[in-house]
Amino acid sequence: MTELSQASIAAAAKRIAPHIRRTPVIDVNLPSHDKPINLKLELFQFTGSFKVRGAFNSLVGQQIPAAGVAAVSGGNHGAAVALAARSFGHKARIFVPGYAPAAKVALIKSFGAEIIQEGDDVAHVIGLWNAYVAETGALSIHPYDAPATLQGQATTALEWHEQVPDLDTVLVAVGGGGLIGGIAAYFDRRVKVIAVETENTAALNLAWSKGEPVNIKPSGVAADSLGANRIGNMAFAMINTVITGTILVSDDDVRAAQRHLWNEARIVTEPGGATAFAALLSGAYKPAKGERVGILVCGGNTDLDAFAKTIKQTP
Repeated sequence: MTELSQASIAAAAKRIAPHIRRTPVIDVNLPSHDKPINLKLELFQFTGSFKVRGAFNSLVGQQIPAAGVAAVSGGNHGAAVALAARSFGHKARIFVPGYAPAAKVALIKSFGAEIIQEGDDVAHVIGLWNAYVAETGALSIHPYDAPATLQGQATTALEWHEQVPDLDTVLVAVGGGGLIGGIAAYFDRRVKVIAVETENTAALNLAWSKGEPVNIKPSGVAADSLGANRIGNMAFAMINTVITGTILVSDDDVRAAQRHLWNEARIVTEPGGATAFAALLSGAYKPAKGERVGILVCGGNTDLDAFAKTIKQTP
């Protein structure tokens, strides 16, 4: 896939470097494993998630039409596109489902974007986005299934490898597949890359079992960040080549992971941001003896009232 070559990923990293943070990594210990677990903290990225990498890579150097840019998002991609558009002086219109958390909607608005919020059916919201782009000529910034998006997200792996070159395996939460697709393309079998989804947002797992991407109706605790209505074609093409498996976790597993990350490291994550860690904490993924495992903590844009309720729950 030439769009995701090592050279193109390195070029994307250089292109977006002035616009993003180099996010930190930390090691944590789990009693169930003999090696420290490495956490890549993309929740400390601008706008609170990895999404700015793909958003800026999609806009840097582009000719933007008078109508500006448009995106569809549960929140994080929309905030990233809004920030990137504002940085270059362009208008942005973001289409979000009705269940998008108020905190994420407020974040998008804070970057000056216009928001269209209508209905809880993701397919309907995508239809509105596509119709607007067709009518106005606005530049469409796909959240997970475009080469520029995946190149940008792949820079997370390039940076991570520079920081922690001895990783054997990384676990990555999946929505539409832009993040894991980029990461897997960069590591290119040098590191095992495993997808983690919630049972209610399992677009990749279902596509794998069916042999092709299929539509789902995402729901549950992580739907606002992992709730793509189908896996992207680019990520799906990597199953069994550079993506080596999928794992499902429950919403309760995700909440437990949020609590653990708070109690042990004082990390405030959104549910989607804790999903990959949930696979390890729940035992759904069992590392081999001596395996060096990395977990991507991909987002922290949570409603603080909801988070407070989660961490107060009895395990």
